[in-house]
Amino acid sequence: MPKAMSDPETRVRSLPIWRGLKAVTPLKGGVSNASFTVEDAGGKYVARVGEDYPFHQVSRAREAIASRAAFEAGLSPEVVHLEPGLMVVRHLDARTYAEADVRANAQRCVEIVQRCHREMGKRVSGQGAIFWVFQIIRDYGFTLKAGKHAHVKDLPRWMAIVDELEASQAPLPIIFGHHDLLPSNFMDDGKRLWLIDWEYGAFGTAMFDLANIAANNSFDAAGEALILDTYFGKTPPEAIVRAFHAMKAASALREATWGMVSELHLNAPGVDYVAYAAEYLGRFERVYADYKKAFG
Repeated sequence: MPKAMSDPETRVRSLPIWRGLKAVTPLKGGVSNASFTVEDAGGKYVARVGEDYPFHQVSRAREAIASRAAFEAGLSPEVVHLEPGLMVVRHLDARTYAEADVRANAQRCVEIVQRCHREMGKRVSGQGAIFWVFQIIRDYGFTLKAGKHAHVKDLPRWMAIVDELEASQAPLPIIFGHHDLLPSNFMDDGKRLWLIDWEYGAFGTAMFDLANIAANNSFDAAGEALILDTYFGKTPPEAIVRAFHAMKAASALREATWGMVSELHLNAPGVDYVAYAAEYLGRFERVYADYKKAFG
């Protein structure tokens, strides 16, 4: 959360929507927002507090539009309250995935992402937002340079790689994507999957979501082939495979630079942004090396 932000729990407790408030319990695991489970006489909810983050191109107004569209599409729980910087949704009695769960349920995860791509764009109102990972990484580069981050010296190499990876993309239809397919954003209630957290929901290319699943969940080559075969309904041509591997490297670099920018601007309790960035920077270097070995 921004360093100047007031106490999120106090804000959640003071909401006028509660009827017979019973409990407010902090949720662990968020890397940019403060979240709580809330129980009152009417049921159980999740409240999340987080302001606009211009440095991450995050708009809470756009997130609210996407979250409501996701509920209408049957992908996410119902939004029951909105105000600037705060959203309350119905609680899911469901298990949050870890990386191993995503790999073990790869086909189901791809299928719910397909539903997102197929259904969300028809339900999103207002001016359309766009998510183009290469522009985002370049913008992060400007932010890191302005903030005199320790990795400024690496920016020229990274930006040259970004140009290379962007040039490797293949034309695909524009879809509305999720763009933040960390394992914790998949939830399983024992009957079906849910997809949550629409901070980065926007129009873009399906290739990012596909590569994002792989990059964020440590898929091996067989798992990556399953992702592509499931999404496209057949083994895709080499141009698509190359674009996927290039996008996987871009996804990992974006996550690494996200951590670096967050180090400059965020202060979520218990989150080590330096370690987070280092983890994904290591993933990026491995994925990019594999990409160069396979495609030159």
